[in-house]
Amino acid sequence: MSKQMRDLWAEGLGQLRHEPTEMRVRIRHDGHELVDTARALLVWEPRRVVPSYAVPATELHATLKPSDAPVMPVPDGILHPGIPFAAHSCPGEVMDVDGLPGAGFRPADTDLAEYVVLDFRAFDEWYEEDERLVGHPREPYHRVAARQSSRTVRVERDGQVLAESSRPTLVFETSLPTRFYLPREDFVIDLVESDRVTTCAYKGRATYYGSDSLLWSYLEPLKEARELAGLVSFYDDVLDVYVDGKLRDRPRGPVAESLRQEFGLSS
Repeated sequence: MSKQMRDLWAEGLGQLRHEPTEMRVRIRHDGHELVDTARALLVWEPRRVVPSYAVPATELHATLKPSDAPVMPVPDGILHPGIPFAAHSCPGEVMDVDGLPGAGFRPADTDLAEYVVLDFRAFDEWYEEDERLVGHPREPYHRVAARQSSRTVRVERDGQVLAESSRPTLVFETSLPTRFYLPREDFVIDLVESDRVTTCAYKGRATYYGSDSLLWSYLEPLKEARELAGLVSFYDDVLDVYVDGKLRDRPRGPVAESLRQEFGLSS
């Protein structure tokens, strides 16, 4: 992404944004359906990189009341998906939803006056149409493109070769650094599962390897990322990656820095 594009993207992130979706959105919690609406909105609070869903308050089958939940400080910079919903970057009223503290938020915006923004993680199940969501609501302009390649990719750490492959799959994901996924047979180290597990809204559940969890794999990816099943990727924020013999630069920019903060990485 060019500096001009990064600046334009960052400028847009600084605003409260929202847009409608024609998808039917449903929420279930404790065995009860709380929402079934075709009038949901996707809402991005300022500096948030992923949206939340807002639903009409009249279509939320739950008790809403102003919350006494403590106000969470809002960090500087881009707010990555690991920053809790409770860190609100625009004025508004925090709400309890059926006793779930701070699970709702009503931004002080006249366009959203009839809506309540909901914390994805506070509720058991979310559906777009009949497909269950994982991680967070999907960004409609986010694209994940996986491309097979014959480039030679070598991964090293402190001079030790971890993997080398001439059959990588390159993943180009909107606003994110390019990632390289290699067949596990091309790793020369033991891939020992760690305790870490994360969920990507676009790719699915990631299993991590090694004591510092710098390698990961989607063993059963979502259908949109099925090409990645069983392949192993890695953080080139920390590891050295050579492509056709040339050392790649570390990922730079606000998104790369946000990812490093989210996953506790240091270069």
